[in-house]
Amino acid sequence: MIAGEVPLLRVPATWSTPAVAAGAMVLLAALDGLGAVLAKTWVRTGSWTIGGAGLVTFGLLFWVYSSSLRYAELSTVTFGWIVLLQVGLLLADRFCYGVAVPVDKWAAAAGIIVLQAYLLLAPSPLETAH
Repeated sequence: MIAGEVPLLRVPATWSTPAVAAGAMVLLAALDGLGAVLAKTWVRTGSWTIGGAGLVTFGLLFWVYSSSLRYAELSTVTFGWIVLLQVGLLLADRFCYGVAVPVDKWAAAAGIIVLQAYLLLAPSPLETAH
């Protein structure tokens, strides 16, 4: 390790790559969602304690994201994280902030998730040429 370098998270070698990737996705979505709620609270209250907690949360998010790339592909981790975050923030708006989320917004979110999955999972022309 280089002096001043921040160590990345490590998991036991016995853990499967899909399990590590799934765990990273859930943790990333939770940290991102928490950071979003802290940011919204900071804007409402102006509390520097809440703002500082948000900065720490997003610092942790970056650290976990960086660490997860040691075990899983960038696109896979990012896709799972964003899907979980999208759904989680819609649920937070609905149940924590009392925002009515109409069916068409849920349908739009589902459509976006399907299109993201297509971008990630559909074979590229190079893969099908062989």
